[in-house]
Amino acid sequence: MTANIQNLKITVDAQTEADAFLPSQVGEIAQRLISNVEKVIMGKHEQIVLSVAALMAEGHVLIQDVPGVAKTMLARALAQSAGCTFKRIQCTPDLQPEDVLGQARVDSQTGRAEFYFGPLFSQFVLVDEINRASPRTQSALLEAMGESSVTAGNITYHLQKPFMVIATQNPIEQEGTYLLPEAQKDRFLLQLQLGYPALRDEEQMLDQFQLRHPIETLKPVTSPDRIQACQEAVRKVNVDREVRSNLLSLVRGTREHPALLLGASPRGSLGLFRMAQAMAAINKQNSVSTQTIRALASTVLAHRLIVKPDRRNRYHDGTEVIKEILEGRKPD
Repeated sequence: MTANIQNLKITVDAQTEADAFLPSQVGEIAQRLISNVEKVIMGKHEQIVLSVAALMAEGHVLIQDVPGVAKTMLARALAQSAGCTFKRIQCTPDLQPEDVLGQARVDSQTGRAEFYFGPLFSQFVLVDEINRASPRTQSALLEAMGESSVTAGNITYHLQKPFMVIATQNPIEQEGTYLLPEAQKDRFLLQLQLGYPALRDEEQMLDQFQLRHPIETLKPVTSPDRIQACQEAVRKVNVDREVRSNLLSLVRGTREHPALLLGASPRGSLGLFRMAQAMAAINKQNSVSTQTIRALASTVLAHRLIVKPDRRNRYHDGTEVIKEILEGRKPD
């Protein structure tokens, strides 16, 4: 049994606009989003472009970095720029699945059971410090991230589109944290690091933040309907057989690499495919090139890989394996 939430439906106008959109028009919307987010996040152009591309590709983003480098602010700025609703889930060890999804409650006046929607029912959801939530609570996100729906009892609720999860985790403080299971990592289209800003960018930040935070005055530069139209248009970007073959050969290389316990999944193949389409559209290209596939491979695939314990002296993480495969070098 399924249920659509009021005000969480795709309108006829949105669908009509999606049908009319061309891949070349995605670039215009994307550039507006990028420029607007850069009013708040200074000196992180590449990460902002990748985040916008992930949105256009209908994917989710995992940001792993130290505190205070604007992980949360990137999520807020992107949501506000897109004109979308935004909710934040602060993860703690005692956070329960119903705190995320919502739960059925009995109305004291009517005696009826009604479902109260949790913070996951938003277009943009920031899951802050996701590795502080228990595995049981982390698993509550799997259906939403994979299928854009939430099942409670025997009723499936479809989430409002566009729907995007941006999760953060701190790689330094490990006490009281839980490792993300592979099924969870695999649902993130890409993993990013922001890093500290350059000196010039940090000086600019001090100037702009002196009187007020720029996020307070950030205005939308597009709409949810247009984002959906962009997402539909991205799917139309051409990927010829040779490029597809190169993509699959790269993914298969991770599965056959002797240093890996786990290679990239078919979801990883599709993620790289869709992300490459989105990046081509943002760059106003009608088709995906092999160069685009190669440029995105590490960002999309590396976090999905598991290096064998006895090979970690040579391969610190999946990034080094991807680099070796791209360069055509034989494993050590």
